[in-house]
Amino acid sequence: MNDLSHAFDAQEIERMQWLLQRQRQAFNAQPFPPRSVRLNNLKRLVAALRRYQQRIVGALEADYGGRAAFETLQIEVLGSVLQARHAMAHLRRWMKTERRKTELLLLGNQAWVQYQPKGVVGIVGTWNFPLYLTLGPLIAALAAGNRAMIKVSEYSPNSRQVLQEMLAEVFDEDEVAVFGGQLASAQAFTRLPFDHLVYTGAPQVGRQVMQAAAEHLVPVTLELGGKSPVLVGPDADLDEVAMRVAHGKGFNAGQICVSPDYALVPEGKALVFAEAVKRAFERLYPNPDANADYTCVITERHAQRLQALVADARDKGAVVLQCGGGQVSPRRLPLQVITGVTDDMSVAQEEIFGPLLPIVEYGDLGQAIAYIQARPRPLALYPFGLNTRQTERVLSQTHSGGVTLGDCTWHVLQHDLPFGGVGNSGMGSYHGEEGFRTLSHGKAVLNRRRWFPIQLFYPPYGSWVQRLVLRVYLGKPR
Repeated sequence: MNDLSHAFDAQEIERMQWLLQRQRQAFNAQPFPPRSVRLNNLKRLVAALRRYQQRIVGALEADYGGRAAFETLQIEVLGSVLQARHAMAHLRRWMKTERRKTELLLLGNQAWVQYQPKGVVGIVGTWNFPLYLTLGPLIAALAAGNRAMIKVSEYSPNSRQVLQEMLAEVFDEDEVAVFGGQLASAQAFTRLPFDHLVYTGAPQVGRQVMQAAAEHLVPVTLELGGKSPVLVGPDADLDEVAMRVAHGKGFNAGQICVSPDYALVPEGKALVFAEAVKRAFERLYPNPDANADYTCVITERHAQRLQALVADARDKGAVVLQCGGGQVSPRRLPLQVITGVTDDMSVAQEEIFGPLLPIVEYGDLGQAIAYIQARPRPLALYPFGLNTRQTERVLSQTHSGGVTLGDCTWHVLQHDLPFGGVGNSGMGSYHGEEGFRTLSHGKAVLNRRRWFPIQLFYPPYGSWVQRLVLRVYLGKPR
């Protein structure tokens, strides 16, 4: 089996290299697709998603061993359709040449920025949303007029198969191509000389991807996740916050890059909030072990990692509150709320990416802000129960990729907003206009009018015009 896997990887690597050259040749033959071509590509993709929606549900169910069908339709299908429709609605404006002002010295000439496609975009997806997190960058790439090569996680073989078949119905391989394979093919993929590379995954792998891309000076967009905090204000309604957090943490069993990772609550309220979260979770997911609305953890190994985090916290003095009934399936883990969390516990240090919710108490808002500031910058932040002044303080004094005020995760589905990280949680953005700009080259163009006397700035230097210009802009020499 191992030899077969290596043989498959070798074939995939060879196919990657060949298709990159083929896509680049096709791009060079049409380096600036008109708006009509781009719109048609997006329309065909939307139609394919609608046709394939039930097959997509089945593929995700098989990959996860239990995935809530509504969550698959809401994010993988509807989310992708919404993003494509948004791009179609705004593409004319995004493609439009932008007039810019010239310096006063060059008054009378023309300046503009022309957004042209970069070429071939590499997209590395991940297993938690294998369609949405590959189709999102693909939609931005197609809107910008590029071609694309997609690498799907090895943990999503059924999703890869459906994605490959669906896109093959819509696009030739010299437009869009999909690849599978194990670690070797993933490493080879990130070393290819793309014109841009979009990677979604863990920060430690993101560093390796950036290093691999640097060999060919390939620009990268990294969406990396991190420990996204919930900040519960002193005047927040704990029951309402608990419901929002329980949904944000229960959706996809917490296996979301923007899932609330931990909660900061005022001193003395940790146990009360933990009980409120337990009630909310059990209301949303009664009997989670046998509830089709509650998604499984992706692999046995990941489930064991989560259980190890719980055991480490308990051994170091934390109190663990399990939500829901007894667990039968090792991969359908109910939410576990952890209080008494200290900095030496692994749940306080590692991105959880699963149904665990550590709770940390704080004294005042300044202390809560300092706690967030002292840690790597997260992909998302979720403040609750703050007044206008407090909200402005949190927004201005903390850094995160994005924010949802009064709820969790919903800013990601607003496709007119950019989506991306900052610092440890990533770099660059896609979605909306920012995605179009990221995967386009903003070419600066200056048109010097034939009558403009540019020769006034030629040598020999020291003419009265040159002296006057320097005096006006720089002042009299001292």
